[in-house]
Amino acid sequence: MHMKLNAGAGCMSLKNRKEQRAARHMRIRRRISAGTAERPRMAIFVSNRYMYVQFIDDVAANTLASASTLKGGLKCNLEGAKALGEIAAKAALDKGIKIVVVDRAGYKYHGRVKTIVESAVAAGLSISAKTEEA
Repeated sequence: MHMKLNAGAGCMSLKNRKEQRAARHMRIRRRISAGTAERPRMAIFVSNRYMYVQFIDDVAANTLASASTLKGGLKCNLEGAKALGEIAAKAALDKGIKIVVVDRAGYKYHGRVKTIVESAVAAGLSISAKTEEA
């Protein structure tokens, strides 16, 4: 990572938006629990052209299920995000995954990321152990 010293503040500042998002992602990854086979990490990546969702078991370093807008003919907008959330939830449920930890990858929980998570929850996934036990 390229970092430069801010002369006035004496703190490190990141060079560009991509590095800033990577730093936010690392902060988030420190706070959320690592994905396991029972409760995998639902990693979301959003670019200007495509959106991707992976269900990752960090203990075994294995991707359990995935979905993306690459082949589905889905656009990279809110409607595409809603469809992708439903497709991802179906792929996860087919693999026996019912409860996940959401990893928003440094993006704001807003717009496409929020729509993906909400449509996956509406399609049957759970992001909280409390709702699973109730």
